[in-house]
Amino acid sequence: MNRTDRLVAMVMHLQGRRLVRAEDMAVHFEVSVRTIYRDIAALAEAGVPISGEAGVGYSLVKSYHLPPVMLTAEEAAALAVGGEMVRQFTDASVSGPMGAALDKLRAVLPRDRQEHVERLIRQTVVRGWTPGGNAVADPAAQPWLAAVQRGVAQRRVIRFSYRARDKAAAEVRDVEPLGVVFYSGAWYLVAWCRLRADFRHFRVDRIRQLEVRAETFAARPDFSLTRHLAEQHAREATFPAKVWLAGEALARARAESYATLVEEGRRDGGAEYSLFTYSYDWLARWLLSFGAEAEALEPAELRAQVRTLAEAVAGRYLSEVER
Repeated sequence: MNRTDRLVAMVMHLQGRRLVRAEDMAVHFEVSVRTIYRDIAALAEAGVPISGEAGVGYSLVKSYHLPPVMLTAEEAAALAVGGEMVRQFTDASVSGPMGAALDKLRAVLPRDRQEHVERLIRQTVVRGWTPGGNAVADPAAQPWLAAVQRGVAQRRVIRFSYRARDKAAAEVRDVEPLGVVFYSGAWYLVAWCRLRADFRHFRVDRIRQLEVRAETFAARPDFSLTRHLAEQHAREATFPAKVWLAGEALARARAESYATLVEEGRRDGGAEYSLFTYSYDWLARWLLSFGAEAEALEPAELRAQVRTLAEAVAGRYLSEVER
């Protein structure tokens, strides 16, 4: 943030609070306290009526207000998508006022930004419940979400490097972004993949080196994101499972698994987790890849599959005498 933007942001910060200490503003704006002192002096010289008392804090004269600040398309979209999540994950006492606030947001936006936000909301789905619970995505692991949303809203081709769960190396994909979906604790991009010539879901936190290209693509009037998700859900059955993972294996497990791992209890240097899987066969092979750092607990069918696979592997290392 440059100094001009910071000065405007400081006035807005003060406007929304009765009293603010210089130390708190320094933390908020990630600058030194001395910089805050200089900025406050510059604002006062520019005619902004700031009152302050040593050791107490700064405040704006009560009658002073900045004129309304127009939101950028990205800021408006972020608020709109955040509002949709609030409506899914909270009760009526919060979701009702949020709906009214979103209506007011739309009303004050210029027409082009209204269309940007409306298109994005239509193509955003937040599932309020998924097998395994409502985990919250880690913002630090989702650096491309805003760019993905922009591609959806503007119908612009996106190019990125992507490593699928079952691939050893990343692949470059050119896709036509059609929607964003939140489920199982992560954001997914739903897109037409030009490499596979089919619809695909891409976990946003597995995307690398993303570029929103200047090329646009035609709308697909026969495509409905809601219908697409319903059809996919109908095709996919999920099965419950319970596993133990050593603490050292958890980071890799979260990175590689599509399922949400819900901790049930800690023991033996790790923890037990419940999850839903689309295939016990796949889960058994995946757990075996962790060696002694993972154990299948439930159901018995899963334990039996892991044991059979482990015995087959061990059999390859038996000597002729042992056989």
